[in-house]
Amino acid sequence: MIRVGNCSGYYGDRLSAMREMLEGGDLDYLTGDYLAELTMLILGRDRLKDSTLGYAKTFVKQMTDCMALAKERGVRIVANAGGLNPAGLAESLRTIAAEQGLSTTIAHVEGDDLVGRAEELKFGSVMTANAYLGAFGIASALEGGADVVVTGRVTDASVVVGPAIAEFGWSRDDFDQLAGAVVAGHVIECGTQATGGNFSGFGTLDMTRPPGFPIAEISADGSVVITKHAGAGGAVTVDTVTAQLVYEVGGPAYLGPDVSARLDSMTLTQQGPDRVAITGVTGEAPPETTKVCLNTVGGFRNSVEFLLTGLDIPEKAALIRTQMEHALAGSPPDEIEWHLDRTDVPDPSTEAAATSLLRCSVKSAQAEPVGRAFSDAAIQLALASYPGFSVTRPPAAGTPFGVYRAAYVPQDTVPHVVVDGDGNRTEIAPPSGANRPASGADPGDTPSQIPELAPLADESAPLGEWAAEVVRVPLGRLAYARSGDKGGDANVGVWIPADHPDADAAYEWLVGFLDEPTVRELLPEAASLNLEIHPLPNLRAVNIVIHGLLGEGVASSTRLDPQAKGLGEWLRARDCAIPSRLVPDVLVAGVL
Repeated sequence: MIRVGNCSGYYGDRLSAMREMLEGGDLDYLTGDYLAELTMLILGRDRLKDSTLGYAKTFVKQMTDCMALAKERGVRIVANAGGLNPAGLAESLRTIAAEQGLSTTIAHVEGDDLVGRAEELKFGSVMTANAYLGAFGIASALEGGADVVVTGRVTDASVVVGPAIAEFGWSRDDFDQLAGAVVAGHVIECGTQATGGNFSGFGTLDMTRPPGFPIAEISADGSVVITKHAGAGGAVTVDTVTAQLVYEVGGPAYLGPDVSARLDSMTLTQQGPDRVAITGVTGEAPPETTKVCLNTVGGFRNSVEFLLTGLDIPEKAALIRTQMEHALAGSPPDEIEWHLDRTDVPDPSTEAAATSLLRCSVKSAQAEPVGRAFSDAAIQLALASYPGFSVTRPPAAGTPFGVYRAAYVPQDTVPHVVVDGDGNRTEIAPPSGANRPASGADPGDTPSQIPELAPLADESAPLGEWAAEVVRVPLGRLAYARSGDKGGDANVGVWIPADHPDADAAYEWLVGFLDEPTVRELLPEAASLNLEIHPLPNLRAVNIVIHGLLGEGVASSTRLDPQAKGLGEWLRARDCAIPSRLVPDVLVAGVL
């Protein structure tokens, strides 16, 4: 068994986490995930300004502080912090090691950056183009003696799978073991989201201290225990682990470049305080294609938020909209979007309770229509528009925005190269005999065949006897949820808490309730969008994928919640008619 910790879930995560994890207890490996779709755009801008950059600079700060400590404790470090320039990051780390007198061996993995082949691969004009590599390059670097391995764009789980391959000698066709490690990596790659962060059931945990970062104990057979250092904040429960398992996924098959892990195959068991076992994960051959993250400069954007207070909110919104569009007619932006959020209430006791928010967002290929012209149009209406005119902040200058999209290329067209400290290069062969996913499929979150469920109970079955006795309460009084973004799509995983007194019956109701018409009714913003709904019975979960909710991705989206982080909590807040037997008395006592 090896203990693999995490110290970063995103670029900008807790800077002290690396030292906390190294000092907090025993580890064999410490990993970090620094890359997201938006991060690649940020690093792309850094590289445009300075060709020596393009990697996560916070990781350099962490390693400056902790490289000696990691060496002393015998902990090897694997991170995707190399971003667009893993070679540059590796060289920066070697400089730090030399300055500190450390004999630390540093390797990097490259080949994912395809921007130089954009025309050949028909990507069009792009700022970044990075293929998702797997874990066998990381494993090769570790087998070659590296103390630190930094990569560019690998799948989030690969930084965890690589150490397991190196330790246990797994081959390309050890699908079940690889799948178990992929699940372990998926659970811990977002850091404290596995130990109570962003958790619907936060009220059941002691969150007075920031949650500690998670650890995956991985065994040679691919079974896993998720835990954390003793004394660290937060908690590891079946529900905190489930929350991460349903985060940013699609169907039951979680596809990656090394293996397709079946999310519908696993069993979660609470082994003890802060210890959750994941067993029974099965794997299948990976697809022959891999996803490529493409970022382009979409143009320029700006926005202004008008505060509308008191009576006649729709009429006030219509007035300012007409005035703004008239003022912009001489130099119109390419796009104008309006969003009215009615947060006012009848007979408001405070001014805030009387106020709604109207957002005007503009985009254009050129900077000027969304720059001074837009700002002037908004502010010059201050004394000439609706009563109580106010904005949340003065309009600012227009800023560039990026557009994300995915492409797919055969794995054998993507170089996968390990470079050691002496510059020696090792080519990593792609998997053979890979399965081709359906047209347009998205490695990493593509639905596969959905297992048939037992039919829902009919009127003559026990469910039918008490289903008519309902109470109208928020869905969140019965279920937890976690949501997130995948490019322009959003997903919401909804599941029954592990301690529900009749969890199987509650899940049977939930999986029948959350059909497409109901989801569209509960989430009106999804009413005209394509949906996928996937049951995950082993987790007592339902995963909902909403295509196009976020437009062209987080960097371009004008939604109030551009990464869909609050989407699950919105769904939980919607009132539903739930069988009263399924809702614990303590939760409905104030509503019945």
